[in-house]
Amino acid sequence: MAVRPYWKGYLKLSLVNCPVILSPVTSEGEKVKFHTINRKTNHRITTRYIDAVSEKVVDKDDQARAYEKAEDEYVIMEDDELDAVKLESARTIDIDEFAPADSIEWTYFESPYFVTPADEVGEEAFVVIRQAMADADVVGIARLVINSRERAVMLQPWDAGILLWTLRFGDEVRDEDEYWKEVDDKPVDKKMLAMVEQLIEERTTTWSDDMVEDPVQDRLLDIIKQKQRKTKKDRPKADAEREEDVEAPNNVIDLMAALKKSLEGKPEAPAKKTRR
Repeated sequence: MAVRPYWKGYLKLSLVNCPVILSPVTSEGEKVKFHTINRKTNHRITTRYIDAVSEKVVDKDDQARAYEKAEDEYVIMEDDELDAVKLESARTIDIDEFAPADSIEWTYFESPYFVTPADEVGEEAFVVIRQAMADADVVGIARLVINSRERAVMLQPWDAGILLWTLRFGDEVRDEDEYWKEVDDKPVDKKMLAMVEQLIEERTTTWSDDMVEDPVQDRLLDIIKQKQRKTKKDRPKADAEREEDVEAPNNVIDLMAALKKSLEGKPEAPAKKTRR
């Protein structure tokens, strides 16, 4: 079922533009959510902003955003000052640059959105832009205001539509070289390499979203159901099973022995999971 549009505006390339809508690719709707309550009264607890020194509640009119220039020294920023530096990208995705599709590192990717035409009138322009990017094997780079914050975004042709990714800014992504330099660049043992490649081949299968199911959600739901039934057991069964199933991994010193043991018997193909 299609969800309610998250954002409505225009997709623009030079003089070509069309109305589009953004819809989140991901959903948190099925996740188990908890509220914080007062255990004694069973009432919900509300959050308030408290002055760190006086410990008094701060009225909304007195709340301000500020930059800390030194310890306990702040520069207050007014709303009009913050608005003055915003780009005109609240309602238009203006593509002004393109890059090869495989040139952007995935570490810059943040949140994905589906981009689709908002009406039949603009569908032709949308399809032309999408197809032209697909034929050239490029992605579009633009800027967009999402959640009151301007973000760099990437537009990628995806099946019959376009996938929009918000991108992290350059100063938000750490330099991987600082971490890779800690890894010794030693020659790989060819025999061990062949054994690992065999393990990979035996365990390679077709991608399915069953591979990324969240078992914690099922366990939480089991606990909630048991509590609703007012079980007389000291603790939920799910907790006991979790403790039995989880074992601390042993430190493997002999890599070759571990690989040989792994290859002694071919692993059984994982059973297909039935969708709920």
